This record gives sequence, C-alpha cells and structure tokens, in this order.
Amino acid sequence: MSNPRITESARRMDGTIEVLNRELSGLRTGRASINLLDSVKVDAYGTPTPINQIGNINVPEARMLTVQVWDNSMIKSTEKAIRDAGLGLNPAVDGQLIRIPLPPLNEERRQELTKIAAKYAEEARISVRNVRRDAMEALKKSEKDGDISEDEHRRLSDEVQKVTDAHIKKIDEVLALKQKDILQV
Repeated sequence: MSNPRITESARRMDGTIEVLNRELSGLRTGRASINLLDSVKVDAYGTPTPINQIGNINVPEARMLTVQVWDNSMIKSTEKAIRDAGLGLNPAVDGQLIRIPLPPLNEERRQELTKIAAKYAEEARISVRNVRRDAMEALKKSEKDGDISEDEHRRLSDEVQKVTDAHIKKIDEVLALKQKDILQV
C-alpha cells in the first residue's frame, strides 16, 4: 500500500466495516447488551436525545437491561421511547429505574434479525465497491493526465482490487459471526 490513494481507499473501507460493526451491535441476540439501546432517542426538552445521555444503562443479568434516569421528569418519555423503538421490549418503571426484561427470541424473530444483518452487510459491500470505483476512476484520470504509466495504472488497479477483496471477505466474516450469534439458542 505504497500509493496514498490506495491507503486512503483502505481507510475508507475500514470505516465502512466500523459502521457495519456498530449497526450489528444494535441487533439483538439472546443476551442483553447496552448497545441494544443505541438507536433509542428520547424526546428530552423538545430534542431527540440518545438514551445514554438521559441516564446510565446497565446489564444486571443476562436477560435484563436497566436505565437509571437522572431527571425524574424524563422517566415517562424514556419508557415511551424504549417501548416505541421497535425493539420488541416492554420496559417497567421502578422509581427512577427502568427495568427492561429481554424476552427470549422466537425462531421467526431470529430469522428476521439475520435478514436485517444481511441487509446491513450488503450496504457495507456496496459502500466498499463505491470506494473501489472512486479509486479506479482516480487511477484512470492519473494515467490520462500522464501522472502514472499504463503499467503503474495496471499494478495499482490490481492493488485496489486486492484491498477491496480483503474488505468484502471481512464483511462476510463479520456477518457470518453475527448470524451465528443470532441463531444460537
């Protein structure tokens, strides 16, 4: 990866994999994870606010999440945000603490989650291919402008393709791991 363009392309592809990992961490498996609530936004003082800025999220046991809300006036809106987030969770208020038991996943929901994970992975693959396309177009332009030779263009194109293939393989590995985790009973 001597060429700065290829280094930049690899960096952008790495970013795509980081985004994929973040998206997949929000998908529910059989165990509780504080990342499960990352997508929940609470209407706090008229502004959609991430739940982790409303209170402390904890995992006291394998199938339970708790949210310790800092401001008493935010308890009802926090409970409503969790209930309405489409995660299939049913929070229960206990003073300033919101308990969120995680129901066991049924087979149908597991299949649905694996499809969502596959969709995220496909979006990541498309993003990686777009980075590849940008790099190839830049190489073509450099050759046309006389900045690099035809041989250099061919060599760098092969290098871009190798980086792309490695990142697509990594995306497939991340997806396979997540699907295995979701389907594990």
